Amino acid sequence: MKNIQKIIMLICGMAFFMPATHAQVSIGIGISANIAPPEIPVYEQPECPSDGYLWQPGYWAYDPDGGYYWVPGVWVAPPTRGYLWTPPYWAFEGGSYGFHLGYWGPHVGFYGGINYGFGYGGEGFYGGRWEGRRFMYNSAAWRINRTVIRNTYINNTFVRNNNRYSFNGPGGINRRPNRFEETAMRERHIQATARQRQFQQAARQNRAQFNNINHGHPGAVAMDRVNGRAFNERGQAAAIQRQNANQQRQATQQRMQQQKVQQRQNANQQQQRMQQQKVQQRQNANQQQQRMQQQKVQQRQNANQQQQRMQQQKVQQRQNANQQQQRVQQQKVQQRQNANQQQRPAQQQRPAQQQRPAQQQRPAQQQRPAQQQRPAQQQRPAQPEKHPNGGR
Repeated sequence: MKNIQKIIMLICGMAFFMPATHAQVSIGIGISANIAPPEIPVYEQPECPSDGYLWQPGYWAYDPDGGYYWVPGVWVAPPTRGYLWTPPYWAFEGGSYGFHLGYWGPHVGFYGGINYGFGYGGEGFYGGRWEGRRFMYNSAAWRINRTVIRNTYINNTFVRNNNRYSFNGPGGINRRPNRFEETAMRERHIQATARQRQFQQAARQNRAQFNNINHGHPGAVAMDRVNGRAFNERGQAAAIQRQNANQQRQATQQRMQQQKVQQRQNANQQQQRMQQQKVQQRQNANQQQQRMQQQKVQQRQNANQQQQRMQQQKVQQRQNANQQQQRVQQQKVQQRQNANQQQRPAQQQRPAQQQRPAQQQRPAQQQRPAQQQRPAQQQRPAQPEKHPNGGR
């Protein structure tokens, strides 16, 4: 149990006293490579082209297809007043070389201990300082035309060294950030500006900048500004200008070819769109025609159904009229039958009445001649009877 407690206390002590610089160094790794970058070339710094520009030292960048290529040192405008540039650097960690991105910040942070020159000697920064909204240039570290830029000063109290190591780690610079650099690393940072990123991309497109072509001596080692004049290691610009002109011509031709290809693609796409529109129009016309035909068929069906309903109504009306007429005739027949039935008792009564007076008259008539005959018989004299033999 005591041994376990000792082990836990030992681990806690190691964690407490272990410097935290390793975690800070690994921040901002953009890409990694399996081989070390070439040495930093020695070159002359071009003059500052304008007040307010700051120097960005040249550095080796990496392309997975072409290997290392040199991004020339160049004068650039900061993204905001009061900010300084911390250069990128390579560091060997975990079996490979990692690229730590540069950044803008209120103070210069840790840049791997690399001696980039021109105020960036590996530790700290001696190129100048901000005084309010104005930058003061140290003309002892930077090449400044003091007849044009007057906000300068001279400070020679900085360490100069001649090492050309381009990475931090075994075989290069063995250095870790101090407390001032660690503080600067924790401050608010701004990434490289769009012009700085475009500048690196332009160097990547120039094959003469790759180490496998120039063998550590790039043709354009520095420039007075982005898209400005380029200089070689001796500060000469003529040959570089011709190369840049050729590269610009090639880039222009490539752009023109790409534009032509793009125009053809756009024309083909436009033609395809037009054909698709025509096909769609035909389909719409066919669908419209089908809808019209369906509407006509529906109208015919509706008309036929309406006609059938009208015929059915007429038939129903005829049937109703016939039924009405039949009912009227039946009523008439019923009325005649009722009338006949009413007349039969009257007719039966009339003959009875007629027969009764006749019967009554017949005895009277019979009686009348009897009465009339009786006097006649009484008045007649009595005639003798005749014998059949003529005797009395």
